[in-house]
Amino acid sequence: MDWQIFVGCCLIVANFFLLISREVAINFDRRNFLASGFNGLALSQLLASSDTLKPNPLFNGGIHHNAKVRRVIQIFLNGGMSQMDTFDFKPELEKRHGQTVDVGLKATATSTPGPLMKSPFKWKQFGKSGRWVTDVFPHIAEYVDDMAFLMAMQSKSNVHGPASYLQNTGFLLPGFPSAGSWISYALGRLTDDLPAFIVMPDMRGLPYNGMGNFSSGFLPVSHQGTPVNPAAPAPIPDLQPPASSKFITPASSMDGLKLLNNMNQNFAADRLGDSRLQARIESYELAAKMQLAAPEVFDLSRETAFIHERYGTTRPGPDGAFSRNCLLARRFAERGVRFVQVWSGAGGPKNNWDNHSNIPTELPPIARQVDQPVAALLMDLKARGMFADTLLVFTTEFGRMPFTQSGVGRDHNGSTFVTWLAGAGVKGGVSHGESDEFSYKAAVNKTNCYDLYATILHLMGIDHEKLSVRHNGIDRRLTDVHGAVIEPILA
Repeated sequence: MDWQIFVGCCLIVANFFLLISREVAINFDRRNFLASGFNGLALSQLLASSDTLKPNPLFNGGIHHNAKVRRVIQIFLNGGMSQMDTFDFKPELEKRHGQTVDVGLKATATSTPGPLMKSPFKWKQFGKSGRWVTDVFPHIAEYVDDMAFLMAMQSKSNVHGPASYLQNTGFLLPGFPSAGSWISYALGRLTDDLPAFIVMPDMRGLPYNGMGNFSSGFLPVSHQGTPVNPAAPAPIPDLQPPASSKFITPASSMDGLKLLNNMNQNFAADRLGDSRLQARIESYELAAKMQLAAPEVFDLSRETAFIHERYGTTRPGPDGAFSRNCLLARRFAERGVRFVQVWSGAGGPKNNWDNHSNIPTELPPIARQVDQPVAALLMDLKARGMFADTLLVFTTEFGRMPFTQSGVGRDHNGSTFVTWLAGAGVKGGVSHGESDEFSYKAAVNKTNCYDLYATILHLMGIDHEKLSVRHNGIDRRLTDVHGAVIEPILA
């Protein structure tokens, strides 16, 4: 199902039952608006037993130890960024370009390996750290001294679907909660007006696995990612009732709320052990509150011309859309959203990082989409003092092969790829791990998604081994039964 239709249906249902209208928001002040509408919906006996969506001061500073990070912005490159064409410089690959190498029994994902291929892009060292970066990332390269690089990340799969699930949920199969959902579940919301977990897919479509990448799995549905598409005429479909609904008035809204409250009380009284009604009520309340909060967040006219220029928000097509998503990510984080996920690349054979056919022509356009705005986001977080409590994560589902495919393309490679982190609690200008001489396999200080999320949770005040939920007789964790905090990159 198309994600816009899915979200639209949910919010249509919410608006139908809540009967919240624009007129209510106009004719009532904020306090009375919330008290008259939403508190009437909240069943006291249910709310007393659950704090799943309420800000908890004990949680906001960490559960198990003091937190250094309050919120996370994750940039996810859909399709598999080529590490040896971006951040992982290998002199041996340069020397042995065109040679055929026996790689043993391991086969690539979709074809027989061709000869070794050096990067077609120019390498240069940047910053005091001397980090090698190719010319596909000229803007990001300026900030390498703020980043901690994981140079030997690995995946259990070199197939998009399972690998994407793994990097987002810790499991190869669908049905498990995503990292943003776990964080929402553990820490609650920092604001009453916006979700804890917001997702902005590429304007061209959802990534591989669709909404499964940001599902709440077996956690309450209120913790799933809320997808928004700022490029659409209505970024959150059907958040407001249609202008044609003249029958929705403050009086009719109050009558509907009273009726719905009575129905909910009767329903809950017969099903005391069922939390689904609670989740729906809280989701509908949040949808209604977003009617007030969301328009302000999406109003980019409030930003200066300098900020728009730095992010590149006026660039045409998907480039400009991604720029605006990065700017909105900062605005969401600024307003208390705990986990913001920004996707580059849609699912499918093109318009993403899955560069099978031609690295020289396919990689630069998708790299250009993210280079300027991600660098601007990092700059912006620093300038606003948000770098002190915000973590920026730049990652992908797997890397690519050092061998050719289809002439000058590269195949999937789950054996090594690169991730970097910047911001609160992280050392800048450091790297951890190393791939082999060709960037074919991780070789030294290998890391994986379990270690990455163990580290992120640690920075948010959570012991990843203690954050668990019993499901079907098993104590499930975001890090499964694996993971260790990557201490060398911590400040």
